[in-house]
Amino acid sequence: MKTTHLAALLACVASCLSAQPAPRPALPSPSPQDHKAHRDLAYVENGHERQKLDLYLPEKPAGPLPLIIWIHGGGWQNGSKENCPPLRDGYTGRGFAIASINYRLSGHATFPAQIEDCKAAVRWLRAHAKEYGLDPGRFGAWGSSAGGHLVALLGTSGDFQAFDVGANLGHSSRVQAVCDYYGPTDFTVLVTTPGYASHAAATSPESKLLGGAVKENPERAARANPVAYVSKDDPAFLILHGDKDATVPINQSQLLYDALKKTGVDVHFHTIKGAGHGQGFGGPEIGPMAAAFFERMLKTSPPSSNLGPAKTSDSLAPVDPAGPQGKAAAKKASGGMSWEKLRRIEGVEDDGRIQRSQFKGPAGLFERLDRNADGFLSKSDFE
Repeated sequence: MKTTHLAALLACVASCLSAQPAPRPALPSPSPQDHKAHRDLAYVENGHERQKLDLYLPEKPAGPLPLIIWIHGGGWQNGSKENCPPLRDGYTGRGFAIASINYRLSGHATFPAQIEDCKAAVRWLRAHAKEYGLDPGRFGAWGSSAGGHLVALLGTSGDFQAFDVGANLGHSSRVQAVCDYYGPTDFTVLVTTPGYASHAAATSPESKLLGGAVKENPERAARANPVAYVSKDDPAFLILHGDKDATVPINQSQLLYDALKKTGVDVHFHTIKGAGHGQGFGGPEIGPMAAAFFERMLKTSPPSSNLGPAKTSDSLAPVDPAGPQGKAAAKKASGGMSWEKLRRIEGVEDDGRIQRSQFKGPAGLFERLDRNADGFLSKSDFE
């Protein structure tokens, strides 16, 4: 009798095991043969020890390579390029080059040093594209948390030249695709969201980044907000956020999605049910979603032709300001700033005006934007 029961039990267990679904294939992991590594490349000559990147290339590249730039998180105060998920997930095996960058942390310098470093790294990679076999028209950026904030800002501020400083200014710092994992996008909204009041403290990561408490420094906060720079020429975005994120509220991704969608930018926002801050992103749909996004944007889509150099000249040519040359020169001198973008940064209504004493930017920029020299910036100055 005992032998019969044992046999029946074993048969039941075998039946249950055979009924389990087959395990889903994991994303391929890179092997030493998958890539060549170029580590600690200085993207700023004689710069800070953090201004370095690692570059990984497929062992057998087929033509100029699309590039994914990984920007790490860590609250802008921790983290390292050594932790590089795209490399771990085998993107070199899919024919992508990968750059993982370090940048100055908030303990080294306050904002905008971090985005200046990211843009400097992008320009350096374009300047050395031929040397490493990269396609300069197919650069994507991917980051999580603080890195998500920086890749989002990298994507939306492509036409904002003030963040382009240093060398290689003859090369563009634009990217052609952005994958943002739960990055902050509007600091003022973040610190006033119920349940996230700790971010308003002077010791919060956001306050350390800005060099002062967020609520006490609205101008600095506005300058660091990716949503403030959204415009119709921004690259495609993939945004992912967990609805149980206790560190960065999901409204941060919703705000960015809404702004991009309203402007007509190609954007997809995926909410991960039950996921926290970096936890719960291992679902079977997440990896393939990111991979499909970069395949579509960096391999299938035509390469970008909007790769002109950053223009830093403050001078205006002596031409008729009402003529085509005058309008083009004024646009160049204003850094490509539009009224829509300016009013978002300054926090005024569409029909509002900005006094000289209220302007958050440099005085020289105010003078260039004030086309009718009435001491105010308004929509009419941009028409």
